[in-house]
Amino acid sequence: MELSYWELKNWFTNVDYTIVGSGIVGLHAGLRLRERFPTAKILILEKGMLPQGASTKNAGFACFGSLSEIIEDLKTHSEDEVVQLVEKRWQGLQLLRKRLGDTAIDFRPHGGYELFLKEENNGFDDCVSRLPFINSILKPLFKADVFGKEVDRFGFKNIEDYLIFNPFEAQIDTGNMMQELLKQAIAADILILNQQTVTSYLDNGTQVEVVLNDFSFNSKKILFATNGFANVLTKGAVQPARAQVLITEPIPNLDIKGTFHLDRGYYYFRNIGDRILLGGGRNLDFETENTTEFGQTKIVQNKLEDLLKNVILPNQEFQIAHRWSGIMGVGNSKNPVVTQLSENVFCGVRLGGMGVAIGSLIGTELADLI
Repeated sequence: MELSYWELKNWFTNVDYTIVGSGIVGLHAGLRLRERFPTAKILILEKGMLPQGASTKNAGFACFGSLSEIIEDLKTHSEDEVVQLVEKRWQGLQLLRKRLGDTAIDFRPHGGYELFLKEENNGFDDCVSRLPFINSILKPLFKADVFGKEVDRFGFKNIEDYLIFNPFEAQIDTGNMMQELLKQAIAADILILNQQTVTSYLDNGTQVEVVLNDFSFNSKKILFATNGFANVLTKGAVQPARAQVLITEPIPNLDIKGTFHLDRGYYYFRNIGDRILLGGGRNLDFETENTTEFGQTKIVQNKLEDLLKNVILPNQEFQIAHRWSGIMGVGNSKNPVVTQLSENVFCGVRLGGMGVAIGSLIGTELADLI
């Protein structure tokens, strides 16, 4: 990389904080650092043309966990841990709304619903039986019941007659959210460079040498906000998880509004105006979907189309307009990893598929480690 004196001076000299990753976590970390250190030089490096993982590729759910997902989490986490996770997600959503504003992110509080397919062992009876208990442990946080039964009024097919409704869930516009975050970062004099991949780094105790292919520079601190790409960084504590998504062409007279969950959160769909966005299915083939490679597979795409045809939009014509994928960060625990790795190296990763909800809080906590 051949750089001029001016480029070296303005972008790569006297760098106080380098943040790797310009997604929800990285941008919130930068904004929080700017609040704490008004005169610091803050540089964000992003390996993609746009945030590479899931921040610009997610479904735009302002959610904190469906009933079946929370029940599933109680199998591997303590009751206190699950409640704390929900609380962090809820706090993160309020932080996101406060920083960006509901108008900017197109916040739409239509509520969230969970569907249960009419199959054996679909979990519906278990969820209904445990609903009062889940409401009781969440009541101190929400001051009201979170989950309740409602008759299906959307015309879905091959599902139980009742849905589980959550009035606290909402939709946002993911693209608008990220544009507003980027605008705020630039307005806060945070430098952002795209298509820059950090290939290695060395913490020498007083500063960090940051290597970008054949070029390196020094930074007082480095903060990693790379979530699904943090496997090596965290020595395996974070695994990548690809999420495949599709969206339909506009559907005349679409009468579906809200965010919807299926199968412990492994499938999810929503309306975007008069289109349906649908994603998920990595549970069909965990091994293949634990990847940092973008793309689609037949097994997942066929299942998504089957759900559209036989459950979500029965007896309706629809066309698929577009398909894409994103990379999340998951692990054996749903608890995020926000930690100091060495004297001058920090990371905030493993958002467990809840980046919209928890990303703003994790970015803030990451910056507050400094």
